[in-house]
This record gives sequence, C-alpha cells and structure tokens, in this order.
Amino acid sequence: MLSLSGTWINIIFDIIICLSLLSGAFFLISGSIGILRFPDVYTRLHAATKSSTLGVAGIMIGAFLFLYVEHDIVSGKLLLGIVFVLLSAPVSGHMISRAAYRSGVPLWENSIKDEYAEVLKEEQKRQMPDK
Repeated sequence: MLSLSGTWINIIFDIIICLSLLSGAFFLISGSIGILRFPDVYTRLHAATKSSTLGVAGIMIGAFLFLYVEHDIVSGKLLLGIVFVLLSAPVSGHMISRAAYRSGVPLWENSIKDEYAEVLKEEQKRQMPDK
C-alpha cells in the first residue's frame, strides 16, 4: 500500500494551488481577448461574465488553499468572496443583457435566432388586458 509522507502532500497541494491560479489567469486573459474580438454587446458581455466568474473564483480558490496549506488559516472572507462571485456575476451579467435588449441594443447581424423576442411577445400578450 502506498503511503504519502508530508512532503508528497505538500507537493500535491502546491501543484493544485498552481493549477488553480494558472487556470484563473487563463480564464481572465481569454475573456479579455474575447471582449476585444466579439462583435456585439451580448457576446462581449458573455465573455466578460464567464471569464471573470471562473477567473476570479480560480484565483480566490488558489489563495484560499495557499493560506490553508502554508499558514493553517481558514479564511471565511475568501470563502464568502468565492460564493459571492459565483452567485452574483452570472446574475448581474444576465440582468445587464436583458436591460440592453429591452433598451433596443441590436443583435449582431449574423445572429441566427432571436429567442428572447418570442418570449417578450408572449409576455406582452399576457399583460395586455382583454377588451
């Protein structure tokens, strides 16, 4: 049976911490490139929201693991920050895109289908009083 000594555990945790930090940095950089390259507000917002959520969460998880492994500190602030980022960033991105759509920001001309227009039509039909 294979038993892991303390040094092997530290090496494994160091690798996990490095992978977490590098993946977070990768998502942030790829999101920045996506913001520059995508054609309209909605795709740019998608790139910004996904990359910032995964990037910041990856870096914060790496920081949490580093503090736990190296200094035996369990940071409640980092845990709350991770949960807050994972919950609030997608919701805020969704609300911003809905506000942009309702204010008349056009879709990219090569967009295949506008599914939200159908939903809005149904919603307006339900809200219209019968005469």
